[in-house]
This record gives sequence, C-alpha cells and structure tokens, in this order.
Amino acid sequence: MPPKAITDPTILAEIFASAEVCRIAMVDHGEPYLVPMNFGFLDNALYFHSSATGRKIEILKKSNRVCFEIESRAEIVKHAEPCHWGTKARSLIGYGHVEFITDPAQKARGLDAIMAHHGAPGPYQYDERQLRAVAVLRIAIESVTGKQLGNWD
Repeated sequence: MPPKAITDPTILAEIFASAEVCRIAMVDHGEPYLVPMNFGFLDNALYFHSSATGRKIEILKKSNRVCFEIESRAEIVKHAEPCHWGTKARSLIGYGHVEFITDPAQKARGLDAIMAHHGAPGPYQYDERQLRAVAVLRIAIESVTGKQLGNWD
C-alpha cells in the first residue's frame, strides 16, 4: 500500500502526543548530523533539554535551521511470504529553527512540557542551579507534513 499523506490536524496532534523520540537533523560543515531527543510539544513548538556544550550545541549556534522527524506506533507487519511484509507507521517531518531559551521561567515551561509529554505527574520543581546549567531548546515549527504507511482503518 503506498504512503498516504496525513492532513487531519487531529491525527497530526495524536502523532505529536504519542511519540517518545524526535530526531533532529542539522548540517555540520556540509555533512548531515542527526540526533534523537526526548521532547515536549506545546503551542506549536517542540522543546528539548540538553547539555549546554557539545557538538549539537555548537552546530546550532552556527545555524539554527533544522529538520525533525517523529514517528508513532511503528510496527512491522509480518507475512508468510517475504515480499508481502510491510510496515504500519505514522510519521511527521517538519522544519523550523531552534531558539536557545535563557529566561528561567521559560526554561521551566519548556521542561514542564517535556515532563508532561512523558507522563510525569506535576507540579514540577527545578533546582535553580540545575535550571541555569541545562540548555533548553525550542523549535518553532514552520511547516510539518504527515505520512501514514499501512492500513489504519
């Protein structure tokens, strides 16, 4: 079955809500660089936490343009005949730019989104020193498309 575009905002929101990992693609000296990240989704933006140093941070300081990929409920559909195997999955690919959040209240808001996304019960409290040390990144989503493989009816 060929891939099917997902345009229904409700299904797109379900994919954001049910996925656990977001992969962020960027370019480092002309070479692609991809990292899997835990994330939170809030107000049409993705939030991530990171060490304040490292390759990813250095790349993003040079160019904050990114592509991201999220998949939800992916599974291999097995069959007795090899050529009839398939995949059932829903995924999103989007583009945006990364913002480094520096305001402590906004950092806490981003971390809250990540914690809530992964099911941690709130309210959340953050040590002031740790809040200063962690990098909180926000991807302002500029565009997103969805794709569905397999039969979801």
